[in-house]
Amino acid sequence: MKKRPRELWVVKLGSGLLTNTRGGTDQRQISDLCGQIHALRRRNIQVVLVSSGAISAGMSALGLDKRPKDRPTLQACASIGQPLLMKAYASALQKHGMVCAQILITSWDMDSRKVYQNAQGTLARLLSLGHCVPIFNENDALSFDEIEMLNRFGDNDRLSGHVAILASASRLVILSGIDGLNTRPDGSGQWIRRVKGIDEQIRSYAGTTSSERSVGGMISKLETARMMFQAGMPMWIADGRMKNILVELAAGKVRGTCFKK
Repeated sequence: MKKRPRELWVVKLGSGLLTNTRGGTDQRQISDLCGQIHALRRRNIQVVLVSSGAISAGMSALGLDKRPKDRPTLQACASIGQPLLMKAYASALQKHGMVCAQILITSWDMDSRKVYQNAQGTLARLLSLGHCVPIFNENDALSFDEIEMLNRFGDNDRLSGHVAILASASRLVILSGIDGLNTRPDGSGQWIRRVKGIDEQIRSYAGTTSSERSVGGMISKLETARMMFQAGMPMWIADGRMKNILVELAAGKVRGTCFKK
């Protein structure tokens, strides 16, 4: 039997997806997703994660119910929450004989050719180890404009697009609490299975979010999709809490919304 070519997926996980009903990090959800990553490895698919959730984890540790508005407190939450989030991933991956590697970046890292090349080299080496899952996140503890942009546009969606391009990924998968693009922002309209381009009609379907712990919305996801179209890379938006969602996508089953020409 001929072995299938190795694929590389970049999977972005939204903070709402990784947060439990009490506002803390959802260890069960992270464990489930890491189990799916292990299952993808058996299909010869490697995964690079772009994970939100650090600020939310920090908020929980500090006992905050509402997302702070000021930059210093947001950065403090990120500083506290980042190691807590990575601990959750490390624990879940260890059960499958895998380890995680944290990569914190800022937008100006992407503007530096030297840093960009170094990031590519580090990522390539981590992937060559075979049992390592690289996890990217915005370096919110040190960022300035980035954390304000995050508040306006949302939840590492654009970052995941940049990482997908940096990694020369086979596809980008954005998982959150929605099952894809809908003709109505509140989800009461018609589910759209495939989008072949971002035009005014598609943009009119975008909504926002009012969650205190998640700032991502469809607007930022469509902007990321535009980036992926320009790069010639397919992208999916799907519900991360759907049972075995990554495995289902790998099996070619129709889930979420596919952005592909």
